[in-house]
Amino acid sequence: MADPSSYRPKPGQIPDSPGVYRFRDEHRRVIYVGKAKNLRQRLANYFQDLASLHPRTRTMVTTAASVEWTIVSTEVEALQLEYSWIKEFDPRFNVKYRDDKSYPYLAVTLNEEFPRVQVMRGAKKKGVRYFGPYGHAWAIRETVDLMLRVFPVRTCSAGVFRNAARTGRPCLLGYIGKCSAPCVGRVAPEEHRELAEDFCDFMAGRTGTYIRRLEKDMMAAAEEMEYERAARLRDDVEALKRAMEKSAVVLADATDADLIAVAEDELEAAVQIFHVRGGRVRGQRGWVTDKVENVDTSGLVEHALQQLYGEETGDAVPKEVLVPALPEDPDAVSQWLAGRRGSQVSLRIPQRGDKKDLMATVQRNAQQALALHKTKRASDLTTRSRALEEIAEALGLDSAPLRIECYDISHLQGDDVVASMVVFEDGLARKSEYRRFQIKGFEGQDDVRSMHEVIGRRFKRYLQEKERTGEWGETTDPTDSTAFPDGLAAKDPAAPSPDGLPAASGPVGPAADETGPGSEPREDDGRPKRFAYPPQLVVVDGGQPQVAAAKRALDELGIDDIAVCGLAKRLEEVWLPDDDDPVVLPRSSEGLYLLQRVRDEAHRFAITYQRTKRAKRIRSGPLDAVAGLGETRKQALIKHFGSVKKLRRATIDEICAVPGIGRRTAESVAVALAAAAPAAPAVNTATGEIIEEDDGGSTT
Repeated sequence: MADPSSYRPKPGQIPDSPGVYRFRDEHRRVIYVGKAKNLRQRLANYFQDLASLHPRTRTMVTTAASVEWTIVSTEVEALQLEYSWIKEFDPRFNVKYRDDKSYPYLAVTLNEEFPRVQVMRGAKKKGVRYFGPYGHAWAIRETVDLMLRVFPVRTCSAGVFRNAARTGRPCLLGYIGKCSAPCVGRVAPEEHRELAEDFCDFMAGRTGTYIRRLEKDMMAAAEEMEYERAARLRDDVEALKRAMEKSAVVLADATDADLIAVAEDELEAAVQIFHVRGGRVRGQRGWVTDKVENVDTSGLVEHALQQLYGEETGDAVPKEVLVPALPEDPDAVSQWLAGRRGSQVSLRIPQRGDKKDLMATVQRNAQQALALHKTKRASDLTTRSRALEEIAEALGLDSAPLRIECYDISHLQGDDVVASMVVFEDGLARKSEYRRFQIKGFEGQDDVRSMHEVIGRRFKRYLQEKERTGEWGETTDPTDSTAFPDGLAAKDPAAPSPDGLPAASGPVGPAADETGPGSEPREDDGRPKRFAYPPQLVVVDGGQPQVAAAKRALDELGIDDIAVCGLAKRLEEVWLPDDDDPVVLPRSSEGLYLLQRVRDEAHRFAITYQRTKRAKRIRSGPLDAVAGLGETRKQALIKHFGSVKKLRRATIDEICAVPGIGRRTAESVAVALAAAAPAAPAVNTATGEIIEEDDGGSTT
């Protein structure tokens, strides 16, 4: 625990202008980001007597080891920079909302020649118009099904569209009138785009004008005695009205607004958002968060606004945002929202009328969401805590293993040998910490030797990280190789480590020993480093031999404070180092169930990586041996000649005729193909058929 006075800046050093500040811990990780109108006044609040600080603030300042700040011109710039840094560094003491589900949107792909209506989840894409979010995907499909008779826009995938264009026959929706069939040229691209834009206008709330126009056309058709057309228009009007009925009118003045409500207690908070467009509720979503910082309702609202609109622009930010409490600096937040939208945005608390009544409804939803979340989490926490306690008791650990790492080896008959490392923290998967390994120390199949190599490499990196961050204290001489196991300290910072790994502070790319979801960050940039955190328990997929290999690897590195066990698949027995008999947990044990989940996740992650490597190796062809020939130029060569077989017969001058291929590259291609040429045609011994090369150069 650090003393805040040890890193407190002198008052004269802190400017009294707007800015954003960052607290870092002793390992240079960013743990808190905040903004202030006056940096000097705000930072002074953190360096009061510890007894007068809120417990959460006291924990943060005693965890921190330094503070730094960046001056900005306005409060709006401070708001934007704070949002960017929170997103980049993911500080542990900042409020972070978690979506309670992945909400589906109704999307119209206006960036395509023939726009498509579909259900989308995840990150938004440029050039796509989104409506929602919706509570359920089936609600979107019901709405779309009703509207397709009026707006017959394409809904098929790219493959179905291409197949219909190739065969000249539309799909079923084209035959029943729910698609205008642009794939076979029934409508021009301009007409189809106009249909898609009308669809978007209707979904955006401009419904009354369109329905009145249809009703007028219906009456005109009836007067002209075109009764079939009038009946069709009548059915179109009814379909649109049924689609509108699915979202009830809540604001009579056809307002476009987002309503945000917060329900909170001392530890957690839930946020509910209703998206109202054209006076109707068009979408709803909810978030929950742990109150890891001392924050009131105003602060929670500000964080929610940042997360909700931080990546949005244009009409995605409504004209009006209704909140239960205004942020600390409402003018700055309003300016920031106006900048995102491109026009003025009203940020206010509803005081009376329909908007106040609707806000009460949103508030009730937030309270219900918080109660439901606490019920689920209490159940989950109880189960996970019991599982960790059972594991600690069965393995004789001093405390519950809050961080568990599990390793598995995967291969196919000795080829493409890989390993996986998965991480569970507090009984939950931490997928950002997963890592994959290629076995490089030897060739062939040897699970025990592979396990020894992987454990050794992982924990050498951990020791290197401890050395780099100085966690071993000032008494250790970093240039003394005898102070570290296996001579981990290198005299030259750029030199490789003894096992061939790159230096701990250097970048690790796809060709390095360990790969995973994240990339190696730069030194001292505040982001968590790879392999920086040690587990309390290492689990290996296997029995006594694998456990002994893992323990031996740790012993060779001088690590004696990490427990090791193995889980054998056959009888689900737990093996400990140096024990001749396994530990048998009851089949109904929550501890055994957690170990099985960890082991199965490691197996899944390892076999997925192994299959990827094998598929990549199988797909490789003779062109892969040409240095400097990328995927784009490979495809250009195959497309130009039709197959590798025809390319092999081409002259160097003919290869040079391909755009982007120079003479030196053409010569390299010719040499590589000549070296890879088969001595004689392959023959299927069962049928006597000669096996020809396919377009990719592999045999079939």
